[in-house]
Amino acid sequence: MDKIVALSKRRGFIYPGSELYGGLANTYDYGPVGAELLRNIRNLWWDTFVHKRDDIVGIDASLISHQEIWKASGHTAGFADAMIDCKNCKFRIRADHLIENAIGKNVEGLSPAEMSSIIKENNIVCPNCSENKGDKWTQVRKFNLLFPVQMGIVEGDQGLAYLRGETAQGMFVNFKNVTDSTRVRLPFGIAQLGKSFRNEITPGNSVFRTLEFEQGEIEYFFDPKKTDWEKLFEEWKKAMWEFVTETLGVKKENLRWREHTDEERSFYSKRTEDLEYKFPFGFKELWGLAYRTDYDLSQHQKHSGKELTIVDPHTNEKILPHVIEPAVGINRLFLMVLADAYVEEEKRTVLKLDPKIAPYKIAVFPLLANKEELVKRARGVYEDLRQNYMVAWDDRGNIGKRYLYQDEIGTPYCVTIDFDTLEKDDSVTVRNRDTAQQERVKIADLKDYFKMKLV
Repeated sequence: MDKIVALSKRRGFIYPGSELYGGLANTYDYGPVGAELLRNIRNLWWDTFVHKRDDIVGIDASLISHQEIWKASGHTAGFADAMIDCKNCKFRIRADHLIENAIGKNVEGLSPAEMSSIIKENNIVCPNCSENKGDKWTQVRKFNLLFPVQMGIVEGDQGLAYLRGETAQGMFVNFKNVTDSTRVRLPFGIAQLGKSFRNEITPGNSVFRTLEFEQGEIEYFFDPKKTDWEKLFEEWKKAMWEFVTETLGVKKENLRWREHTDEERSFYSKRTEDLEYKFPFGFKELWGLAYRTDYDLSQHQKHSGKELTIVDPHTNEKILPHVIEPAVGINRLFLMVLADAYVEEEKRTVLKLDPKIAPYKIAVFPLLANKEELVKRARGVYEDLRQNYMVAWDDRGNIGKRYLYQDEIGTPYCVTIDFDTLEKDDSVTVRNRDTAQQERVKIADLKDYFKMKLV
């Protein structure tokens, strides 16, 4: 993991947040190539699950929302992490992470008192200092994860709102707006892609878990009398698996499904499964899939006093739909593809990213930067190719260093204009990132060549 983090900083994928002023814990900024990679993943998710389906529509809800939304959803009362503090060094950590890292025990669903007992019985040492040998911990306590926002100039409960802790609630509270303003019919989904915020303590691991993160969530609504939820659940499992393995090009052997136990599954969920990826720090949740029944709509209907049913056009029956929710962290997809593509070879480090998500598809070089005729011809090729592809230009240093740089940012192909281009057959050298093999291709044929290679 340290090598991936170092590469990410060195090549402009991820920077520590507020680094100029000493950093801000659990925040990150995306650099030039990181922003492109993130955008490519984001666009593929939207294209796959919204644009290429006729049963899903998208919305973009506000980041700040009414406090009553979060009361109705249960977040103000139950959206909390169990935390514990070292009395010696004041280090604060999630109790479940402390226990899991120390003794490998899964404590999902256990109460704070039960976790305190486990820590005490196993004499779990503070990972931040050498003084606490397991005897200087506070009791495990619950801390709410929502970020409060004070609206207006006068402080008080009346002006209290929250940064959203998930994108899901924006889809539930807009359910009636969507059904009234569009032509959707059950079963159908509402999708949203955007930022969420959780005030939680994280154990590091780069952008895996951060205060500010991006989610891709879908609430898929259906009539449980007409749609078999178990069949629908399996269809969504298949769609999620195919997106990760086929669209993003991730290795199947690094993925697995894990069903939640009764203890860790939310009380309103009939079934929850996580698609997990084998990160350098172990198998962790990538994408969750939950059958949430009608809990969310019924809660908002109850708390708002407004009806959130939909009328069956054939029977005129009022239906409060049930929902299946596939929810993924876009930043986790980002970290996953970096980890999956990272390869160390004898003489180089290379990111073997699927060309669909690579920040740059092609890089164009003149063999020598001080030969005007080479630069002019290379510029012509560059300008021509960038009409159809994201293309990088590089004339710094020697050709070998340029190749190595492009390998480390995952560029699938490099095109070099040399003296043979000018003096012989108007062909260029095209180098393949994964194999490092080179071939000569005529400039006139480059568009067709890349049209075939970059499908």
